[in-house]
Amino acid sequence: MSVRTSTLDGGVGLIEVKGSLVGGEETDALRKAIAGFVDREYSKLILDLGGVTYLNSTAIGVLMQGFTSYARRNWQLKLCGINKKIDSIFVITKLTLVFDVHDTRKAALASFA
Repeated sequence: MSVRTSTLDGGVGLIEVKGSLVGGEETDALRKAIAGFVDREYSKLILDLGGVTYLNSTAIGVLMQGFTSYARRNWQLKLCGINKKIDSIFVITKLTLVFDVHDTRKAALASFA
């Protein structure tokens, strides 16, 4: 599992996640990455989950924690690149009603405008 951070044009933060998110070090890394963008006051953040092969309830909790941190500040957090397996989890848990999910990073970036 890897978590890579960068920034995009317009001051948008980007977190790219690859591998399984099942708790432990990988979810801690994601939590810290999100908190880092909050601390640096990036009001727009994209989580690219295109490389995520599996996630469990611990990972969903980290995503919700990030969403709450952003929503509380009236900032925007968007998800992109979710594969069909992960999308099924989001549909079943009704997280598609909570998160702003886009097929591609480009679409997520354009949605900030």
